[in-house]
Amino acid sequence: MVVFENVSPQTIEPLLKKGFSKVACKTIYEKMCLEKNGVKLTLYTSGKLLLQGKQETIRDILPDLKRLGLSHPDPEDHFRKETGWIIGSDESLKGDTFGGIVVAAVKADNSLRQRLEELGVADSKLLEDREIVRLADEIKKIAPCEIKSLLPQEYNHVGKVTLLLNNLHHDVAKHLQPGKHVVDKYPGCTVGDLAIEKAESKYVEVAAASILARAAALQQLQYLSSLAGFTLPKGSTHVQLALHELKERKLDFRLFVKMEFRNVREFLD
Repeated sequence: MVVFENVSPQTIEPLLKKGFSKVACKTIYEKMCLEKNGVKLTLYTSGKLLLQGKQETIRDILPDLKRLGLSHPDPEDHFRKETGWIIGSDESLKGDTFGGIVVAAVKADNSLRQRLEELGVADSKLLEDREIVRLADEIKKIAPCEIKSLLPQEYNHVGKVTLLLNNLHHDVAKHLQPGKHVVDKYPGCTVGDLAIEKAESKYVEVAAASILARAAALQQLQYLSSLAGFTLPKGSTHVQLALHELKERKLDFRLFVKMEFRNVREFLD
């Protein structure tokens, strides 16, 4: 997968004279879609241009893009080359004040790894929410996966996040065994055959798991927002107004936030 930023429809329209053809867009967030020799170019309303297809074919069309003023490093195979079955797992909501925790795992062999890369799988932090939701649906169609989503009430009952993460990563991987389990390393991680930092940028299975985890996290926050009666914020930086809103509505904090977080304890004190 290759991504360009700040691209307009006018920039890539000349590609239609270079053998590219228009194809139907799948969502309202896609502004223009082109295709040539098995490579699909998707231009999103955000200005992001996503190239999907086999790496060697993408390399062939990069000169056409560079002539239009678009530059990008040559697309190296940034995911490690592996053989056999790999199970990658990752989590989401760990640093969010609102919501509980989500852990997901994806299993792939050589064939599925190629399909995941062609799909455009990347570290979820590099993708917008609408892309996350779309890719999550596609991943579920082609690869074995498992997702555990715990609401804040369940999270607060356990109390120790490291123990909880270790158990959840172990459980999702066990469900998909056999396979080599690769974990995106976190403080206190004691599970997996291989725990490695920034694994989502090195193993396509972990990247796919990060997408599933984030999609499930978005779904959980949407559910909790409907329960609270207002939109709950992501992250932990700008949450004070939402905490005040919970208090004003006399809602049970244990159902919506992580009670162990310092900002929550300080607010309640």
